This record gives sequence, C-alpha cells and structure tokens, in this order.
Amino acid sequence: MTFQPLVPLTGYAGWRFLSRTMPEQTASFADSPGLARDMAYFRENIGTVTSADDLVDDFRLRRVALGAFGLQDDLPNRAFIAKVLSDGVSDDDALSNRLADKRYRAFSEAFGFGTSLSPRTQSPGFADRILARFARQEFERAVGDQSEDLRLALTAQRELPDLAGQGLRDRTAWLTVLGNPPLRKVFETAFGLPAAIGSLDLDQQLKEFQAGSDRILGHSDITRFSDPSEVESLIQAFTTRAQIAAGFSFTSPGQVALTLLQSAR
Repeated sequence: MTFQPLVPLTGYAGWRFLSRTMPEQTASFADSPGLARDMAYFRENIGTVTSADDLVDDFRLRRVALGAFGLQDDLPNRAFIAKVLSDGVSDDDALSNRLADKRYRAFSEAFGFGTSLSPRTQSPGFADRILARFARQEFERAVGDQSEDLRLALTAQRELPDLAGQGLRDRTAWLTVLGNPPLRKVFETAFGLPAAIGSLDLDQQLKEFQAGSDRILGHSDITRFSDPSEVESLIQAFTTRAQIAAGFSFTSPGQVALTLLQSAR
C-alpha cells in the first residue's frame, strides 16, 4: 500500500506542518512497495543503458528518468524524449536548448547522451543521484494530489538553492526561473503578478519579476536563495497569496490574519 502524505491544512500553516513532518513522511513514502520496486529496478538496470534509445525503450527506466525531472507527463512521447536526450546540450540548436521549459535541458544534461564521451549512466553514483531526485519528485506529486500549492512550494524549496549556487549571471538566473513552469508559478503568485504577464515581451517580463522581488522580498538577487530563510520568505508569500486567491479555504479569518501579519514581518 502506498503511503499518502498527510496534509491537514492549507496555506502557510499547511506548509509549516509539512516542513515539520517532512523527515518522517518522506521516509514512510520511500518505503512504499511500488516505489521501492521501481527504484530497485532502475538501480539494477541503468548501468546497461548506453544510448537514448536504450533508455526510451525501457518503460520502467523511462518512467523513473522522466519522473526525476518532473517530466512524467511526457511518458508516452517516446520519439520526443529520444530526441531531447540524443541531441545532448552542447550545440545551441539542440532540442533541449530551444525549448522554453528548461527542465528538459537539465534532464538531457544529467544523462549525457549526444557527445563522444560515455554517457553519465556509466559513472559511479549516477543511479543514487537520479533516484534521490525521483523519490523527492514522487513525494511532491503525492502532496500535489492534496494541495498543488504545497507541491509547488516543495519544488521551490528543492530547486532554488541549487539555482542560486550555479554562479549564473543575474539575467540568466531570472530567465531560468521564467523558463521553469513550477518555479515561475511560485514567483508569479508570491509577487501578485497576473498570468497574462506571459504575453509581454521577455525583457518586460523580466523587469516585472525583478520589481516584484524587490517589492516583496526586498531584493532581486537569485543568489540569496542559497539561504534557507530567503527561500522560506518566498514560500510564505506564495502560500499566503495562493490561499487568499482560493478564498481562505479551510482556514478561519483569524488564522489568515495571523499569516498575513507574519508575512508582513
């Protein structure tokens, strides 16, 4: 039987509960029989994969690989995924470099196909790295079955410190946020930006997101998300605004008022 995460509250109160219980909940989730079988299969077989076609042709390996990068919706799209992988990331015209969603680039880069070198599936520790991502992503998906907002908050908690530590130029880092749908949604909501902002010129979008960050967080420096407290501030703003947009579901007016006061501080 698959362990179902416990999410009894919404908004920032729900996030705080989830944060406190994460170690126990993720451990119980990882012990779920179905998940454990898929992970064991990947660990035992990924070392035999030497090409994009090898990976794509094995349904179970493909499912874990895509799931590790939040791309599980592409599971049926075998030809597309094979192209993303086989192109690699070195050439500017590689498919993953031309896609707006930068998760595809991270996916292709992680496996290392499309070069004269051996793929990374042959390197020590590869299975452990992919499976750690997969287990976390699957937990996030299970949380999302109960609260999509908390799933997005978990994504931000996982991805922002990594992005902050990549040493990217400020503009590049912000464009990475804009090109990652889950992260973009978190920032967009936290800053009170309308979804229609996506129709603006990219440079104008960038200015609006940076201005929103200055307004809500007091800075627009992505590198500061290497500090967990900065990530927490963003998540607090996001979950509070998301709850307001949802009409304060399952939360008393007093709880909402307290959350808003905490966010203002």
